[in-house]
Amino acid sequence: MYFVDKHTTQTLEIKQSKFIAHLVPYSQYDKTLQELKQSHPKARHFVVAYRYLNEFRQIVEHSSDDGEPKGTSGKPTLMVLQGADIINSAIIIVRYFGGTKLGTGGLVRAYSETTNLALRSIELKEYKYEIIVTINFAYTNLRKVEYECSMCEVEIIEKIFEEQTQYKLKADENSMQEFLFKVDRLVTLLHSTS
Repeated sequence: MYFVDKHTTQTLEIKQSKFIAHLVPYSQYDKTLQELKQSHPKARHFVVAYRYLNEFRQIVEHSSDDGEPKGTSGKPTLMVLQGADIINSAIIIVRYFGGTKLGTGGLVRAYSETTNLALRSIELKEYKYEIIVTINFAYTNLRKVEYECSMCEVEIIEKIFEEQTQYKLKADENSMQEFLFKVDRLVTLLHSTS
């Protein structure tokens, strides 16, 4: 699975109709849609599609034709995202009508091509399910723990130095399991979340 980590814009023009694609991380979807509606008051349609993982690691999907003929815009856009295995991402396509009707097939092709154009224009990031753990360990083991963090690509997101040293760590599942196996005798696992 893949995701986008920044906003990208691509434009496709077909028979004087403009299709402006805004591909964004899902976390920016609502804000971006509101901004686009304000900055494009004369646009005819705001077609959207998104896919994201919920807290149960299930893919949630949505698409909207926003006034285009049913099934000619939102669904084809969503199908491109599905085909590219995109998650935690959204696309908003702003359409300005150019005066010439494109027909059902023409709309499906136009929205699909616009989505593909946006996906090809950005470097997609590979999605890895990350978990967060909190560990305790003796200060004397600090160098060993930090060394193993760097070797296993585990990110230290918080450090607390008290009687025992406490670290909050984040990594994908495989890296975290490898790290915890290597430091098993040095640390105590306090808390784990996904």
